Amino acid sequence: MRIIAFVGMPASGKSRAAQLARERDIPVVVMGDVVREEAKRCGLDQSDAKIGSVGDRLRAEEGMDAIAKRSVPAIRKLRKGADLVVIDGIRGLAEVDLFRKEFGDDFVLISIVTPINIRLERISRRKRSDAVTDIASLKARDERELKWGLGEALKSAAHTIRNTGTLDSFLGEVESMLDQMRRD
Repeated sequence: MRIIAFVGMPASGKSRAAQLARERDIPVVVMGDVVREEAKRCGLDQSDAKIGSVGDRLRAEEGMDAIAKRSVPAIRKLRKGADLVVIDGIRGLAEVDLFRKEFGDDFVLISIVTPINIRLERISRRKRSDAVTDIASLKARDERELKWGLGEALKSAAHTIRNTGTLDSFLGEVESMLDQMRRD
């Protein structure tokens, strides 16, 4: 049984890759849902700034792997009945290290790399409460996530998918990767 985690900058295609996995009946754990649920529990709105501050607080109080620790029970539960589980939303090397410790060789990290201009176009179209609409806001979000260790996590990936072409091309690469992981 394999656990695949997608890592990438905001709007790189992680969630779309996870959606494809869902469409193929592969269970998905979205780490951002842990943070959004905590914000909701605290009565905070779901803006990018509020969600980001909750992520910062959890990491400051519980360690840089806080979100991963909170995700492990859901991953373990899904893993019992599946040959493959996908994790969407790795944000730092501490999370990668925790998953590698918890799941050993069954854990595979895949980076999705997309230029900032393409990411801005995509994120501007989102209908999510935490969507940003200008380059300055996206750069600020990038910086926040890089400070969590996202750059190191990207560098530690076993595989990289470059998401610079069409959606069909990207999804074809993701599908190929999922098929390969199911066979291994």
